[in-house]
Amino acid sequence: MKPIVAIVGRPNVGKSTLFNKLLGRRKAIVHDMPGVTRDLNYGDAEEEGRAFTIVDTGGFEAGEDVIIKQVREQARLAVEDADVIVFAMDGKAGPMPGDAELVDMLRRSGKPVIYAVNKMDTPGHIPLSAEFYSLGIKEVFPVSAEHGIGLNDLIDEIIKRLPVKELQEVDEERIRVAIVGRPNVGKSSLLNRIIGKPRAIVSAVAGTTRDPVDTPVEIEGRKYLFIDTAGIRKKNKVSMTVESYSVVEAIRSIERCGVAILVVDGKDGVMTQDERIAGLIEERKKCCMVLVNKWDLVEKDTRTADYAKDTVRNKLPFISYAPVLFTSAMTGQRVPKVLETVNGLVDKARTQVTTSALNSALVEIVARFRPHAFKGKEVKFYYATQVGTMPPAFIIFSNHPEGVEPSYERYLVSALRERLGLDDVPLRLVFKRRH
Repeated sequence: MKPIVAIVGRPNVGKSTLFNKLLGRRKAIVHDMPGVTRDLNYGDAEEEGRAFTIVDTGGFEAGEDVIIKQVREQARLAVEDADVIVFAMDGKAGPMPGDAELVDMLRRSGKPVIYAVNKMDTPGHIPLSAEFYSLGIKEVFPVSAEHGIGLNDLIDEIIKRLPVKELQEVDEERIRVAIVGRPNVGKSSLLNRIIGKPRAIVSAVAGTTRDPVDTPVEIEGRKYLFIDTAGIRKKNKVSMTVESYSVVEAIRSIERCGVAILVVDGKDGVMTQDERIAGLIEERKKCCMVLVNKWDLVEKDTRTADYAKDTVRNKLPFISYAPVLFTSAMTGQRVPKVLETVNGLVDKARTQVTTSALNSALVEIVARFRPHAFKGKEVKFYYATQVGTMPPAFIIFSNHPEGVEPSYERYLVSALRERLGLDDVPLRLVFKRRH
């Protein structure tokens, strides 16, 4: 598990700029208008050999405005789940009303908190950061996210505060399954039905399951570890939308699993939150299946399932390879098929492809459709080799690895999946220069 570093603070203090700088690429929308960042933005970083996930949140601000309430609550959720908190403040504006209250809240969270005073754009600005000691802070870190000033010291402090997690033995035989999805779609009921006992609390109140609960079981000779997640919490009832509110729990659970079961409500269909969770699964290249639950409550005719399957694939095109199942956790309808599908995915994802078969497939695929030239030069692929499983991972050696366009990489992945009989699982491709 990568530790999570959450950047929190009031709107317009430069959290998104700081987030982008720490990640080394422009990922969050940066704008001078307060409150541009609405949903959690996240990215993986690695410094000094330590890998961690950075989460950029919306800001805190006093007031009764609906959006401000949502952003404040969202930041609270990030604080709940973070291992390290970076509290960003505006050095030019100085301490603001409410900052002391926020500092006190963060201190009481018991989490390591780093206080970054941003917008210290010149050496002459740095003395202004001393004002923030009036909030009872022991140490402040003056930085300029925009100009990259002071970031090395900030990164060193983040690394110092990251938790040192004890290495635990991983049972390679045990299949780790994360059950993910929006609140109240039947994740806990599904887990109970699969393992045959009421292990998780089941309630019609969304958000009953607050923490991931690991459930080790053995079924028909195969060992599993089920991670029943808290679900992606949705926005308050005062919200104008019901899009996703926090994705931190899903990040944690998906990262730990070998197979993710994305549970979708059969009556609601695929919603924006489902799309976001599917994106998390694809980014982390996890095997997955889409389970359309509560199918017993859907009025059906002979074409309903086919239409629903097409709709799922159209709305989640980036995981179009994932099997789609229609179940009812309440009645047990087709639940036995879930483990059967999980087993099939794992068996495929553990496939070892021979080097000769891999390279034969690569030659055929490239001959069918060649990559575009890079800076006027032909992009060549010399050979490929498999370097991992769960999912299958391949290195392809090239004269211009940087010239492989994302669209061509998608073509290679799709064609290799088909050619190697790995149609239901993701593939990971890495392009390297041949020395």
